[in-house]
Formats: sequence, structure tokens, C-alpha cells
Amino acid sequence: MAVTTYEAMGEQVPAPSLVGPRGHPARVWRSPSDQPSWARPILLVVALVAGLAYAWGFNNAALEPFYGAAARSMSTSWHDFLFGAFDPAGTITVDKLPGGLWLQALSLRVFGFHVWAVVLPQVIEGVVTVLVLYRAVRRMAGPVAGITAAVLLTISPVTVALGRGNVSDSLLIMLTVLAADATSKAILEGRLRSLLLAGLWVGLAFQAKMLQAWLVLPAFAVAYVLAAHGSLRRRIAHVTLAGLLTLVVSLSWMSAVSLVPQHSRPYVDGSRNDSLFSQVFEYNGITRLGPIKLGSPVQAAAFVGKLVNSGETLNSNSADIGPGLHRMLRGLFALDVGWLYPAALICVVGLLLAYRKAARRMPERACIVLWGLWLLVLFGLFTEGAYLNSYYVAALAPAIAGVCGCGVAFAAKHWHERQTRAWVTAAVFSSIVYGIYLLRHTSGVPGWLVPLAVCLAIAGPLLTIRQSFSLGRLRGGSALPAVLACAMLLPAVASAYVVARHLGPFNAPYESPATTSQQRAFKRERAILSGLSHRYPAAFALGTYTSMLAAPYALASGQEILSIGGFQGGVPSPTLAQLRADIGSDRVRTFLIPLSPTNTDPRILWITSHCQQFIGASRHDPIRRALYECTPAEAAHT
Repeated sequence: MAVTTYEAMGEQVPAPSLVGPRGHPARVWRSPSDQPSWARPILLVVALVAGLAYAWGFNNAALEPFYGAAARSMSTSWHDFLFGAFDPAGTITVDKLPGGLWLQALSLRVFGFHVWAVVLPQVIEGVVTVLVLYRAVRRMAGPVAGITAAVLLTISPVTVALGRGNVSDSLLIMLTVLAADATSKAILEGRLRSLLLAGLWVGLAFQAKMLQAWLVLPAFAVAYVLAAHGSLRRRIAHVTLAGLLTLVVSLSWMSAVSLVPQHSRPYVDGSRNDSLFSQVFEYNGITRLGPIKLGSPVQAAAFVGKLVNSGETLNSNSADIGPGLHRMLRGLFALDVGWLYPAALICVVGLLLAYRKAARRMPERACIVLWGLWLLVLFGLFTEGAYLNSYYVAALAPAIAGVCGCGVAFAAKHWHERQTRAWVTAAVFSSIVYGIYLLRHTSGVPGWLVPLAVCLAIAGPLLTIRQSFSLGRLRGGSALPAVLACAMLLPAVASAYVVARHLGPFNAPYESPATTSQQRAFKRERAILSGLSHRYPAAFALGTYTSMLAAPYALASGQEILSIGGFQGGVPSPTLAQLRADIGSDRVRTFLIPLSPTNTDPRILWITSHCQQFIGASRHDPIRRALYECTPAEAAHT
């Protein structure tokens, strides 16, 4: 195929072409001329499967109520959208930066409030991540590695669960994978522009998940300094400039909003001094690494777990899993993402040994360094962090897929070597055995799965041994796909159960489906608020202690709910004087208060001592919530 060229950076670079392989017009399903004909069709099939897995039954998804309520409020007002207000009146923000909710709020603004409209951005983000991961890995390790990585990410249970909910980690992962793709391009071309783009993506990821976005920076920096074109001084200078851009973009929104007068914006949740920097770097930063401090989100974990899950899901106990290797290697967190831990470790060690004498700029080695360091840094910090939601570990899934993709590509090239087949056998066998270990420590597993896994653990090595001794018809690399399929079966089945049982980010594979649907929960909360509104019409339909307790009612109705103390009750907004003023002007009449003998918040003590309880706590309610009526006369009484 004849192509024209243009000059760029002193090199001859093929110009974009509208003509596909073999002279046919370019089509989206046809591979570009620099890729095998099978690459693009397989990738599109993988992306389609991913999209179906994320979107299947998504109108009945169980939304996380706090983020869902905030997204609904942000969709009703550009003021609330900009500042990330939790409530429609814009009195207090969410306890995170709002970037992770902006796409959800835009979706709700366009389509109106529907459960599927809240989940739709995560479905799109998940599919984009699969496509970009393929490109990022293919750039440096080839199409076999790219396709393998895309497949492994698609069948990862935590990735499937994440795409079926409304937490912001899916946006974080998409943006950081885009940054990895830009870094890969920068390594190959040695261009500062591509590395700056990577810094931009990480800075935007900071808006979605704050400091966690920065955890990938060491992997990008080391890989670029190791393998990029140019002198060491030039490479370090490029990394420094990209890091500065990342910092500027990361802090841009926080700095701009901090200049807005406090009376013109909502109070910043997660801080005691109305400071975004305190919210991000203390409340969502230092306190998550430990030791636990007063006012940290860790202290709210038990309360939130009861409120969201009522003890029905494994995630209700995630806050009880302390730091250490046991957290990541067994139970909830491993069930979500750990099925291929052994294979990933063997790929990293084996490939670094194989490439130890390679040229500095070898792309395959840079690829394994980038994804291997990503995996190592995040795994280490997740192991030692003070508090961890299980869906956080979804950030490990692209790295596991990337290093395993590199390993498969190497094995395909060197399958004729016995040493390579031995490494592959060890990776597959150990991963299946580890998967059986995980299955034996959970419930809800079908009875046929463990025996099948045992058979696969035996069949995988037998296939390679049979080929080694030429005892059958297998030739060349024909045994490799079958061997790899053995290792992929367990995570694929786990992901299938996530879809079939309509599970989401707050569930683990093989859990039983929720007993009540989101729609029925909405009807319950709407009915409660409707009854209260008819009895006590007021500006605030309800007052509650904590935004978390307000969230289900705000999400179901879109009405104004007055939350006392922010997400966990520790912030000084509203003050007791403001609260009494609202009661005195009859702007709020009814309060939903959890009855806890250890709660010494003066605002709650005032309500329970001055107002009348008209509905007591049910003994079946794990939070022990009671309804109080506060009249203007009681607010005036000192």
C-alpha cells in the first residue's frame, strides 16, 4: 500500500490514511495496516462483551446512596455541579472532590433521574478502559499482549462489578490507563508532548479520586527514565516537567474554589475548617494510611457499613479487615481481583530475568516495568492502608492484565523453548490452585466449580507435557490458548455470577443477590417523606444526623434533606445556633436521629432533650433510628 509521508521531529512518519488493508476503504472493524487482521475484530468483540456485562440489568442496579444523592443534587443546579454540593440547597459538599460525580450529574441532567442514567457513565468508562488498555499494551509488547490484557481486564470480577455501580473508581481507572497509554507513546517516541499528556490525564484523575491518582506516577517515571529516547538529563527533565503539570492540574480546581468566599459556596465536608486542602490531604489522605485519627473516615466505616448493607453483604465487614498481607491474599479483596496474582508475579519475575541483558530502550521490558511497578506500589499501599473498601482494589486490575499480557506475548514467541513452557505451566497451575483456595473460603459457589478447577489444574500441565514430548497432534504453539483458557476460567465464572446475580461494587463474587430492589427501596423512602411532608410541610423535608443517613431519602426523592455534621457527623455545619434558627423559623420540623449512647454531639443532644419523639426505634433496625418533632416554640426555649 502506498502512503505519503510528512516531516515530524526529523523523522519520516506515515501520514494518516483513509485506505485500509488490501486497498479496501477503512472500516472500524478492520485492523490498521500495522496490526494483524484478527486484532481489531477480536478487540471489538471483547469490548462488546464488556459493555454487555456492565450494562446488563443496569436499571435495577443498587446505587451507593451518598454519591447517588449528590449526583442528583448536582444535576439540578450548575452551582451545585461546580462545587459538588450534596444537597439541592448547596449547604454542604460531598466529602470528596466532585470530579468523580460530574459525568453522572451530566447524565442525569440530560436524561432525567433514572437508575440507568446514573450507571451509564461507568459503563462507558469501563468499555473505554478496555480499548485503551489494549492500545497501551500493544504499543510496547505487540497485539497478542494487548488482546490478552483486554480480555483479562474484561473478565476481572472487580472490573465487572465496578462498571455496574456508581462509584468513581471506574473514572479513575480510565484516566490512569489513558495516562499509561500516553506514557507508552512518549517512551517509544521520546516526545515531551506525549509525556505532558500523561501528566494531564493523571491530574484529571486526581479530580476523581484525589491522592490515589498519584500512586501510578512512580511507574510512569521509572519506565520513561529507563527506556525513553535521549540523554539521562533530558529524560529526567521531561519527567520533572510532566510532574509539575500533574501538580498544577491536580490542584487547579481546589485552588480556584478556595478563592471563593465561604458564604458563596457550600461548607466543605470532611474538614473542620471549611478547607478543601484539609479534606483532600488530611481526611482523605493521611488518615487513610494510619494511624487512625479523630474525624477520619475510618471512624464512620462501621456506621456506614450497617447503613448501606445492613449486614447483608461481605462489604459490610470490609472496615474490620485490618492492614496486612492477609487482607489482600484471602477473603473479600482477593475474591474481587486476586485470581491471577500468582500468574502476574511469575510474569514479572520471569520477564525481568529474560530481559536482564536487553538493550535499555527495549519496549517489552519497559512495558513490564511500567505495569509491574503500578501493581507493586498499589498492592503495597493497599496492604498497609488503615481503611479499604474492596472496590478500591479495582485499580490493580489493569496492571495484572498488563503484566500477564506481556507474559503471554513472550510465551507465544518462545513456546518452542522448554523453559518457557515450564514458566507458563507454573503460572497456570499456581493460579488455579490459588483460585481453588479462594473458592474454599466463600459461600454461594456452585458445587461443580471446584472439581472442574481441580481438573483444569491437572489438564493445563498435561497439555504442555504432552506437547513437549510430541505425544499427540499438537504442534507449534497450538497448546498455549488451551492452557491459558484453563487459567482464565475461574475469574470468568466469578464475573458471570456478578452479572447473573445483579451484583455491584459493594458485593463480592458468589454473594446472594439483594433481597430488595433499588426501585422498591425508592418507593419506601418516598412514602416516608410523603407522609412527613403532609404532616409537617417545611423547607426541609427531613433533618438527619450525617449525610449518609440523609442520602437514601435525598436519592429517592430529590427533596431537600438537612444533614447535620456531614458524611460522618464530625463537621461543624450547621452550628447549633443555625439549627435552632431553622427550627425557630419552621424551616425544618422532623429529624431522623440514630440513638447512640456514645453520641455526645451537642446538636443531637439538644434535639433528643428538647424535641418530642413520636416514632421510636425498631428493634430490627441496626442503626436504631427514631423520629423527633421540633417546634418553633422549643427552639425559642433556652
